Amino acid sequence: MKIASARFEISNSTVFKCPETKMHEYAFIGRSNVGKSSLINMLTGKTNLARTSATPGKTMLINHFLVNEEWYIVDLPGYGFAQRGKESREALRKMIEEYILNRQQMTNLFLLIDSRLDPQKIDVEFMEWLGENGVPFSIVFTKLDKMGPEAGKRKVNAYLERLKQDWEELPPVFLTSSEDGRGRWEILDYIEQMNSLPIEIDEE
Repeated sequence: MKIASARFEISNSTVFKCPETKMHEYAFIGRSNVGKSSLINMLTGKTNLARTSATPGKTMLINHFLVNEEWYIVDLPGYGFAQRGKESREALRKMIEEYILNRQQMTNLFLLIDSRLDPQKIDVEFMEWLGENGVPFSIVFTKLDKMGPEAGKRKVNAYLERLKQDWEELPPVFLTSSEDGRGRWEILDYIEQMNSLPIEIDEE
C-alpha cells in the first residue's frame, strides 16, 4: 500500500465524540515510551505526524489521523505510567476501554511491545483482557534495531513461547523498527487486506 496522504484530524477525550464515519480504524496502543508515535510516523512516512516526546505518557487523548482519505490510524494513550495519579490513571483506563469495547469502526488493535524487555505483567494481562472480550488485535514488537539480529530473534521467540502458555493460537505478530523502517510494508499490507473487508456500523 502506498501512503499518498496522512493528516491529523481530531483529538477526543471520549469515544462517543469520535468521528461518525464508516471508515476502518486501526488503533495503536502500548505501555508508555514503547515507541508508538515513532511507529505511526514511520508507517505514514510523515516525520512529525504524531508527536514524539522523551517524556513518557504524553498522549492523553484519542487521536485520529486520516490516511489516504480512506482509513484512520488511531493513537491511544499509553498505559502503565506510574507517575500519574490514581485518578488520572483511572480516567485514562476508562477512556481506553470504552474506545476498544464500543468503537465499531475499530478493525484491529495493534499492541506495541518493546522487544528488548521480558514479558511484562501489565502487557500479558492486557492481552488476556483483549482475548476475554473478543477484541481483534496484533502484536507489534518495536525497537528491534536496538539489538543484533540473533539477540532480537531470541527475545521475540522467548516472548512468544511465554504467550503460548496462555494462548492456543497467537494473534498476528510484526517485527518493527522506526529507525530502519523494518515491518512497515508488512503492517501496511495487513491493513490493506483488512480494508477490503466490509465494515458494519449499527445505525442508532
